[in-house]
Amino acid sequence: MVDASSPDQSPAARIVTGTYAPDAGYRAIAIVDAHPDSRMPSGVKGRKIAFLATDGVEKRELAEPWTALSDAGAELHLISIRGGEIRAMEGDQPAGHFTVDRLLHEVRAGDYDALVLPGGVANPDRLRMHEGAVSFVRAFVDADKPVAAICHAPWLLIEADSVRGRSLTSWPSLKTDIRNAGGLWVDRPVETDQRLITSRKPDDLPAFCAKILQLFPAAIDERRQDFVVEQSFPASDPPPAP
Repeated sequence: MVDASSPDQSPAARIVTGTYAPDAGYRAIAIVDAHPDSRMPSGVKGRKIAFLATDGVEKRELAEPWTALSDAGAELHLISIRGGEIRAMEGDQPAGHFTVDRLLHEVRAGDYDALVLPGGVANPDRLRMHEGAVSFVRAFVDADKPVAAICHAPWLLIEADSVRGRSLTSWPSLKTDIRNAGGLWVDRPVETDQRLITSRKPDDLPAFCAKILQLFPAAIDERRQDFVVEQSFPASDPPPAP
């Protein structure tokens, strides 16, 4: 996800990519730097994390978690249902483009340790109509891998039947959809239910990014430990008594 036209090619600038104005890229970096508490220890260093998005993605909701995770040393891929670039928005205004790293049909959930779902209105609305995107999201939830979704992105979780019995937040207009899908909607800047993180809107991004950097490392490590135990002691061969 590199913007070769950007005059600032520092590592952070290379992460906030696209053809939007350089001052917009600087602002995204400045926002992350303005919240030093979100720069957690590099517990995600070397972890592979997927971002799933398409046209209409809210720019800040992709750029800021991406920069926070990149600064912490994670390996990131922007995955989409089409190649090239995807169009970003700020509210209802165009806000440049992001370069796609992988096409959805080229990857599987097993390739990654965690998933981030940025919002915007059109972005998750398009993705929830794409069977492959819904299956990709469902695979993360079914595998008990950490997932973070903000704003309208829980639409994808609803479509994947992955909110039943869970507590989560979102853009307020999704409240009834979440309840109808069996979830418990709460009005908080960030909500955590086991390995699922959700937030409501761009103003919640500092809390959202901080929670991702706090929860993802522990959740990834716990899941890997669980996997090792399952492989060492399958259901037909329970672990020895203490």
